[in-house]
Amino acid sequence: MTTSPYSAKLVVAVVLAMNLIVGGDAAATMLTSAGFPQTFVAWTRFALAAALLAPICGLVRADVAQFRDWRLYLRAGLIVGGIVCILTALKTEPMANVFAGFFVGPVVSYFLSALLLGERITPLRTFLLLISFAGVLLVVRPGFGMSAGMGFAILAGCFHGSYLVATRWLASGFRPRFLLFSQLLIGSILLSPFAFSTRPEVTWPLFGLITVSALGSAGGNLLLVLVNRTTPAGVVAPLIYSQLLAAMLIGWAVFGQWPDAPSLVGLVIIMTAGVSSVWFARKGR
Repeated sequence: MTTSPYSAKLVVAVVLAMNLIVGGDAAATMLTSAGFPQTFVAWTRFALAAALLAPICGLVRADVAQFRDWRLYLRAGLIVGGIVCILTALKTEPMANVFAGFFVGPVVSYFLSALLLGERITPLRTFLLLISFAGVLLVVRPGFGMSAGMGFAILAGCFHGSYLVATRWLASGFRPRFLLFSQLLIGSILLSPFAFSTRPEVTWPLFGLITVSALGSAGGNLLLVLVNRTTPAGVVAPLIYSQLLAAMLIGWAVFGQWPDAPSLVGLVIIMTAGVSSVWFARKGR
């Protein structure tokens, strides 16, 4: 039995990306707890990441004309909505629970891709994704005192699942690095009117958290873009579920949060069913 020569590096890169994204969300949670509006924290992510990544995105003059495409603004609006909602959820809910609710995204993406893009649906993958959704319901517990925060986590997942479909829709017409930069630039513009509705006082420690939040999110997403350039999506996708484990560990280490027993069961179901669904998809089943 042979292994792919890039398999070990791939695992490290994707797991690192997941930890960077969750670490950025932890810093963002500390900022909102300090009184910063979610819109301001989200704006710093988009604006600072756009400024830092612009030199390495390979932009050329011809790219300017592409910003006239309304679809880029729709896609950016979806990711803006997702980030604002997840930051809202993290203000009141444990990190692992929020990411569990957020993982309704793959279910939304699967069915929306079939409806809008004509992608294939199989009975086995449908069954496994519905099992994954049952795991989400175990964590969220709708009808049993579901909090507003978990509602925002579900909404964030719906936004992100729609964003993934929009990305597939546009992938053939734009370079990956241009798509990344366009969502950062457009996102910062869309958030600007709301980011400064209040003027938070930024101290050096808080500026450090802003930097960690922005770089964690940007670095994690850039790593995923680079990995996806050379690796089939079906190989990368199962590793994305390591984000749930990262959320559990970082939530415990930073905030002292640990999921209760039903939430732990739900998290295990989400990870197991999600990874199985991707594995069977690679087999064409």
